[in-house]
Amino acid sequence: MKPALQISDLDAAYGSVQVLRKAYLTVPAGKVTSLLGANGAGKTTMLRAISNVLVKASGRIELEGESILGMPTDRIVKRGVAHVPDGRGTLAHMTVRENLRLGAYARRDREIDADMERMLGYFPRLKERFHQQAGTLSGGEQQMLAISRALMLRPRLLILDEPSFGLAPKVVREIFDILGAITTESSISVLLVEQNASLALALSDRACLLEMGEVVIEGPAQELRDDDRVRRAYLGT
Repeated sequence: MKPALQISDLDAAYGSVQVLRKAYLTVPAGKVTSLLGANGAGKTTMLRAISNVLVKASGRIELEGESILGMPTDRIVKRGVAHVPDGRGTLAHMTVRENLRLGAYARRDREIDADMERMLGYFPRLKERFHQQAGTLSGGEQQMLAISRALMLRPRLLILDEPSFGLAPKVVREIFDILGAITTESSISVLLVEQNASLALALSDRACLLEMGEVVIEGPAQELRDDDRVRRAYLGT
């Protein structure tokens, strides 16, 4: 089976400022892969290169064997890549229902309502606030909505950038528990950027460590959990 995502020799820059250098990454189909690294290491830049947002990139980015490098962002979405950026990106003036509907804009099947009910089953608080404007939700509820909206695409690849950012530990645990259930019950492929390395590695099958724009370790998540560099710098042990 081809990987869900294969990146190699990836250079990425903002104008004249190069951030990634010959970076590489593999996201196996149906698995969760976490991308670790300190602030400024280039994690968000790699995600933006995949989705072709605000960054100039060269190298290879393949979705299930097909190149998406430089493809217009809307076409990448239609190919099945759903990207939840840092800061969540919900549309504040729209209701929960309208945000979820928007997530399915590229679909033409008749199962959108059923999928919406499934999202509300995963995140019951969204059901309670179904007709409420997204901007009035708590931070945790907005993150739940952002993830649900992305899943409404029925993506081949779900990209999550710092889903725990700014949230209380109890809410973070709830969201990660639900993500674990979703990934167990479905064949979705996930690429996760998360500062909480312990949570990320617990959820992941595979992991990659990025330092100063370069990949220094890639492999099974357990191998990174056992690596001294990762333990000292990211796990506090």
